[in-house]
Amino acid sequence: MEKLRKEFEDTALEHMGAIYSAALRMSKDKSEAEDLVQDTYLRAYRFFDRFEPGTSIKAWLFRILKNTYINNFKKRSKTPEHIDFDRLRLSEEEPTSSHNPEEEVLYSTFGDELMRSIEALPEEFQKVIMLSDVYGYSYKETAKELGRPIGTVMSRLHRGRKLLRISLYEQAKELGYAIEG
Repeated sequence: MEKLRKEFEDTALEHMGAIYSAALRMSKDKSEAEDLVQDTYLRAYRFFDRFEPGTSIKAWLFRILKNTYINNFKKRSKTPEHIDFDRLRLSEEEPTSSHNPEEEVLYSTFGDELMRSIEALPEEFQKVIMLSDVYGYSYKETAKELGRPIGTVMSRLHRGRKLLRISLYEQAKELGYAIEG
């Protein structure tokens, strides 16, 4: 058990900064990002025996982070929002939210559709978009993570974004947010 803990600490903890940055980009909230990182590392430690040595621990941690974020988002969207009227009166006097309301509305409206659209992409595009656009990797980091040349990463990112744009546009039309044109 001690050996497993030491191995986990030696391999996984060095990526905590990158995991936190990605969590912050996903959640747009420091407290939520910290919770996401904690949940990610807790799950990673619990299931560390399932990690395949020789593969990228960073990619494995990012996948756990992504799944944790999606699960939390789905759980929140299914639970009715509790309204604290006392806090509501206070918020009229002092704004306490650090969120951008437009971003919250857009994400709550299109977040699931976006993730479904990304997951529906062919795997080579999905991986590049997740690493680059969702996790914020640079072209160089993405290329290294996938073991591909930077030019291939850039090309797949361009084509993947194009496919994603088409998919999201079709969904927007179906939902009545876009018109044919």
